[in-house]
Amino acid sequence: MHTPELRLLKDQERRLVAGHAWIYSNEVNTQATPLKAFKPGQAVQIIGHSGRWLGHGYVNPHSLICARLVSRDQAQPLSPSLWVRRIRTALELRERLYPAPFYRLIFGESDGMPGLVVDRYGDLLAVQFGTAGMELARADILAALEQVLRPKVIILRNDTSARELEGLPSGVETVLGEAPEALELTEHGARFLVSPLTGQKTGWFYDQAENRARLPRFGATRRVLDVCSYVGAWGVQAAVRGAERVVCVDTSEAALERVAENAERNGVFERMSALHGDAFDALRQLREQGERFDLVILDPPAFIKRRKDETEGTQAYGRLNRLGLEVLEPGGLLVTSSCSFHMARDSFLRTVQGAARRAGRTLQLLEAGQQGPDHPVSPAIPETAYLKTFTFRALGEM
Repeated sequence: MHTPELRLLKDQERRLVAGHAWIYSNEVNTQATPLKAFKPGQAVQIIGHSGRWLGHGYVNPHSLICARLVSRDQAQPLSPSLWVRRIRTALELRERLYPAPFYRLIFGESDGMPGLVVDRYGDLLAVQFGTAGMELARADILAALEQVLRPKVIILRNDTSARELEGLPSGVETVLGEAPEALELTEHGARFLVSPLTGQKTGWFYDQAENRARLPRFGATRRVLDVCSYVGAWGVQAAVRGAERVVCVDTSEAALERVAENAERNGVFERMSALHGDAFDALRQLREQGERFDLVILDPPAFIKRRKDETEGTQAYGRLNRLGLEVLEPGGLLVTSSCSFHMARDSFLRTVQGAARRAGRTLQLLEAGQQGPDHPVSPAIPETAYLKTFTFRALGEM
């Protein structure tokens, strides 16, 4: 069957030739190939202005990113065999890196499957189809996952904001087996109950696992504050490693209930407490109460989801870090993160430094982390490098 062409304007193939996978609607030669002629998710051949064949991909005329390149091999169009090959390649990396099958298996563009995320929880797969192209290939991709991994349960977590931008419906469903209300995973010796069916994202944030693993190298801390704690991945592990008191802050009562369960599961319940509420309000409350901590962890959701949010989001990161520093003992540690791609690493560093000056603190950067290797970064696609996690020592004025 003939695959239609999507032709680009002059000088618009440079990013693709360099390895990127996205095509914006203003880069398409709509005189030669009108976008309105395509159906959302339709497979296309991507052709440069001079007629150069660039790759196989898919199109969505209703999205700003109107097409994504998937295959640079002219003999390998979008097909069931391509999905099987890509999944096997991704699995080879994860099996090399991880002793147990708990990780992000497919990380979109970095694994050659733009618009697809798959998190693995043993025999359960949590799958997110984020684009019209992946949605159209849904049946073939699910069949490929079953062929390669033989899972017992597959959940579709199609409740992401990305689907709205693609004009796709939102929802959660189980398409294979029976999804448990919760399951257990082990990270760095600590045990956690997570809920792939109802939890945030797919139930767990695998991307911070490598950064959480580095907590012990900075020594034991007595009093720990875990802000935006979710189910306690940071806080519970701090308690397991010897912290005498851990306070977890989150806006979700359900998440804090799971923190308590996870604390009980690891024998540290008596050393943990929860504070329900907005992160900014909770930090102000703790400051006014004179509370002080040896370790403050700030792991908020993305404050900058779109470029137009950059000014407001940068201000929010600044306020959060200033408040965190104001409840941190001199000489204490600040672990602070941004998962906003539009907050560049250097900009985030400057923002935290600015917050420190306003708080009257001097910072020493001890370590800079990123997402774990199950979220590999494509050097040609900067958008795949989104997580920044800094560990600082915060002194008084010097």
